[in-house]
Amino acid sequence: MIPQRLKEQTGLYALVDGIPFQLPVNSEHTPALMAVFPINADRAKELILAKEVHPLRLWNNQGLLVITVINYQITDIGKYIEFSIAIACTHGAKPAPPLLPALLMQQYGTGQYVLDLPVSTEISVKGGKGIWGMPKHQANLDFVIGDRTVSSQYDLDGQLVMKIEVAKPNKAWFPLKMGAANYCAFRGMLMKSVIYFQGKLGFSLFKPGSAKLTIGDHPRIQSLKHLEISPEPIFTGFFPEITGMLDDHLESWFLGYDTPPTQQPEGLESVVNLGLGQEWLPAPKALPKDDQAEMYVVPNGTKKS
Repeated sequence: MIPQRLKEQTGLYALVDGIPFQLPVNSEHTPALMAVFPINADRAKELILAKEVHPLRLWNNQGLLVITVINYQITDIGKYIEFSIAIACTHGAKPAPPLLPALLMQQYGTGQYVLDLPVSTEISVKGGKGIWGMPKHQANLDFVIGDRTVSSQYDLDGQLVMKIEVAKPNKAWFPLKMGAANYCAFRGMLMKSVIYFQGKLGFSLFKPGSAKLTIGDHPRIQSLKHLEISPEPIFTGFFPEITGMLDDHLESWFLGYDTPPTQQPEGLESVVNLGLGQEWLPAPKALPKDDQAEMYVVPNGTKKS
């Protein structure tokens, strides 16, 4: 449920780090795609910096890689695409039991730990990283709605990083209204933010060939190749249109380590000089090559590398 506090912000304005907002911070008329793939949960834990954040486990050692791409159309900071690569997770002193966190989300702090979050515009980086601590950076992105598929490609430095393609459902019929927690590491802290969204969803469950995932050879994404990603998704979905609301309240905790850290984490120096530009980088053009794509999930569900 959307907190009453956010509803009472209607009609107010804010100016944070030079970015003007009309409250609450919301978006409208926004299409989005999702794909969820089984992964090795123990391997996933190695990528999570916070000790109190744990991979959500379905059963045995099966975790979830969550790919979400949102094509924001109406926001306070203009149009932009956001390509989220995350691990489904829980938050607490101990790992949660299997399956229950999907039902008792608030009790287990269920959400996603965001590994990478490229966006189209500079202003989105400045706000998302500087205010909410999200690992945003500007990249070459697209969002293509075809007759049979919906896809998005993410390039950086002229190289393919990732491409996700999902089968377009015949109809978006399932009304969904929920909140989702994002956990991110920034400035040596664990940052938690919450977004609320609603829309009609078309989806598939355990359907072979319902998604294709290509992972390129850019250094930024190589750690994913050790997650033992299944070629078959558990879930794929497409929202032709959603409305969303990003909570301006956020929580943060210091990241604790077993030994004194010796490497300075990324900090405010990465955002302090950013401007308010809404210009996009050119559309992605890199194509997967035999020696570039670690995993390419073809329509029949086989995997080649």
